Amino acid sequence: MSTQVIGIGNAMVDVIAPATDLFLDQMGIEKGIMQLIERDRAELLYAAMTERTEAPGGSVGNTIAGIGALGLPTAFIGKVRDDALGRFYADAMEAQGTAFPLPPQPVERPTSRSMIFVSPDGERSMNTYLGAGADLGSRDVDGLGDSIFAQGGLLFLEGYLFDKPEGKTAFAEAAAKMKAAGGRTAITISDPFCAERHRADFQRLIAGDVDIAIGNAAEWTTLYETDDLDAAIDRAASACDLVACTRSGEDVWIRQGAERFTAPVTPARVVDATGAGDQFAAGFLYGLATGRDPGTAARMGVVCAAEVIGHIGPRPQVDVMDLFREAGLA
Repeated sequence: MSTQVIGIGNAMVDVIAPATDLFLDQMGIEKGIMQLIERDRAELLYAAMTERTEAPGGSVGNTIAGIGALGLPTAFIGKVRDDALGRFYADAMEAQGTAFPLPPQPVERPTSRSMIFVSPDGERSMNTYLGAGADLGSRDVDGLGDSIFAQGGLLFLEGYLFDKPEGKTAFAEAAAKMKAAGGRTAITISDPFCAERHRADFQRLIAGDVDIAIGNAAEWTTLYETDDLDAAIDRAASACDLVACTRSGEDVWIRQGAERFTAPVTPARVVDATGAGDQFAAGFLYGLATGRDPGTAARMGVVCAAEVIGHIGPRPQVDVMDLFREAGLA
């Protein structure tokens, strides 16, 4: 049985370009992480980029697009300004089959964008300007009414939303509406720095407000302040119904109470790691939403992640359902 999936997060335009390690050093960019930047820094880095590719992005936006490409009904709640990038984002999401119920707004701050520099080894360094998307609040969600949540289903939220108070209120409003409709809520921790900045909030959420939590090894160990990944996952699994841990090219761990699942990962050439975690979440949540067991759902996530790291850009470029069939998962 399948169900609808709704995402809520920062509607972010990704601007992707290749970059050498020397360039990153010269521009003061820390390799492999997401850095928050101000508008003037965003304009400087944009001007320094060559071979730019622009695409609708955002962590949960990418995940929801991946799920939509697999055929489930999807919607993404995000805030964009009524400017060129904002209209581009809204139109692109709709064109890809994902409803974008909050239209571009006449707000002060420009549409959010992330400058993503891809190193020769495939590692990505993200420099994110939290524009209009980070101002999403409970009033925006409440203004949509209850109809979008009426079918229940699955709600997916991103840790990046917690970088501003407005995002926390939007999360709470959406989660309450989904719970009232009988659906489930999932969250991605998003980044180790998110786990550090919002440790208490995330621990509380995982213990009480969400049913599914997804993170990588660094995010889980940061969240629970330990170097022992097993211990961190034990703590998460004791608090949350279903926990997923990706491990940078190694087998994925899934915990549901005392039950353990493992999804094998085959080493592959990395062209661009942008979106690997987002597309793992897409396959994993798609599997859960269509009634697969957690182990099978995790294998679907691995297939989606493997596809996206083989090309530039954070969203699938082939029919992933064909890849599921090849892997015996369809």
